[in-house]
Amino acid sequence: MEENSPKHSKYESVLAKYDTKLKDEEVRTRVADLIERKMAENNTEEVKKLLLNCLDLTTLSCTDNDESVMRFVEKVNRFDDELPDLKNVAAVCVYPNFADIAKNTLQAEGVSIACVAGGFPSAQTFIEVKVAEVALAIADGADEIDTVLPVGKFLNGDYETLCDEIEEIKETCKERRLKVILETGALQSAANIKKAAILAMYSGADFIKTSTGKIQPAATPEAVYVMCEAIKEYRQKTGNKVGIKPAGGINSVKDALVYYTIVKEVLGEEWLSNQWFRLGSSRLANMLLAEIDGDTAFRF
Repeated sequence: MEENSPKHSKYESVLAKYDTKLKDEEVRTRVADLIERKMAENNTEEVKKLLLNCLDLTTLSCTDNDESVMRFVEKVNRFDDELPDLKNVAAVCVYPNFADIAKNTLQAEGVSIACVAGGFPSAQTFIEVKVAEVALAIADGADEIDTVLPVGKFLNGDYETLCDEIEEIKETCKERRLKVILETGALQSAANIKKAAILAMYSGADFIKTSTGKIQPAATPEAVYVMCEAIKEYRQKTGNKVGIKPAGGINSVKDALVYYTIVKEVLGEEWLSNQWFRLGSSRLANMLLAEIDGDTAFRF
């Protein structure tokens, strides 16, 4: 793409409105200071209950099958009966070929069905295939779609194709929420994470999400901080509110509290509900339950 081509200028003009000249070391310092000052006050039972309610309970394994996904969803159904004083998870997240199984099994109120779709986890396939997969997932019952930003196109400067693809996928989703996974571990710098976040939001993302969990590093506090700053700046400039989803490598309640703290301090309390804040993890739910109600025998 020529540097002075009109379409190149269009996306560069969008990015030029934002502060993308970030230095990684400065970001690390700001995040470390924020966590040191603020995280301890959030280590409460009420916050842990909220984190459970913001969780996208996830199964994305090559060994998934109809029976295992059915059992996975049935645990979510049992949660309401066994722990009626707690709010259930926000969503169950499955591969698109299991959307119909999840829809036919799910009975818990207020729990959405999320599907990874559009060439997950690499986004390396034809846009026609991505759109078809998204459409099929929605037809089978998906309420939300998690799709991967074409990282190779981003790193190659092909912003036009990247944005066109996300716009087409969002058009296919219509009113259903689209979460765009930036795959922050592959983006190489805070500046790139900020640019990718802006382009994803500009193209119609309802949420921006850190990672697939398939590439390391997955979610990091620094990446989430930069994404929150991008969401804040985007809201100020456009009036549009976009959600945030740390996912990948969330291995402890402490990790979740770190992300909660960053979202609270950068974006504010209006983001602290599962309408605007999600966590993607297959192991965090039981860790949270153990700290909220260690006496319960129920586990996901």
